[in-house]
Amino acid sequence: MRFRHFQVDAFADRPFAGNPAAVVPMERWVDDRLLQCLASEHNLSETAFFVPSAEDDRDFDLRWMTPTAEVRLCGHATVAAAHVLWNELGFAGEAIRFGSASGALVVTRDGAGCIVLDFPAIETVPVAVGEALVERVSAALGARPSEVHTSYDLVCVFESEAEVASLEPDSAGLAGVADVRAIGCTAAGDDVDFVARLFAPAVGIDEDPVTGSLYTMLGPYWAGRLGKDAMTARQISTRGGDLWIGVSADRPGRVRIAGHAVTYSRGEITLPDEVERDRAVARMTTRLV
Repeated sequence: MRFRHFQVDAFADRPFAGNPAAVVPMERWVDDRLLQCLASEHNLSETAFFVPSAEDDRDFDLRWMTPTAEVRLCGHATVAAAHVLWNELGFAGEAIRFGSASGALVVTRDGAGCIVLDFPAIETVPVAVGEALVERVSAALGARPSEVHTSYDLVCVFESEAEVASLEPDSAGLAGVADVRAIGCTAAGDDVDFVARLFAPAVGIDEDPVTGSLYTMLGPYWAGRLGKDAMTARQISTRGGDLWIGVSADRPGRVRIAGHAVTYSRGEITLPDEVERDRAVARMTTRLV
């Protein structure tokens, strides 16, 4: 069994920046356990898998996996998958239509060479500062946010970029906060509209370099706070990444997230015969569980 695979730095215009994602094109889906083993072997924050879609209005079906779990939405690995289709596999369409666990996702390119995601906008709900959840998260982050909002992840708002940059969270403490997958931390930026970091130790990612899906929440939040429908953002992880965010009244419920991408490596996955492969998958699955 052989698969082509690529490693792409997403939300970056040069190698060694942005968020690296593995991309594995397939002709058809294989067993979920094998997909998870491949993602664990890549050991990047996300591996994107796609196959040609059987749906008339979709080009490909897309899935994303961390080293330990499948996720419902991932921005940087979607950028990476689109980059591979256009720049490595010769896809000729002006737009790529993906089917996913989060519904139909359309990806385009702009005149500056940015890959533009059209994602669902996620509204967040404020959490009262005195609630126990806020206390546990503040203790694990080692700093108290001025606001906390919740959706499928938590968003912690701080007063300055410097506060976000100086966070040194307790990963074990964050992973132990019940029902919290990831914690995004954000503040107004010094030379961009806003900055962010994201910590997700509960799914095997102590800190994600650049997290496209985070901006489905931060886009609507900062658009409302700043009164702007086009914003610049930077994820201030060690690798760092730049994004352009668009939220407009004529597209309710959607957010545009744009950035560059570069191919870092190309290769081939070669697996042993079926019996040996299944034994290896069974052993790895046991360790992952």
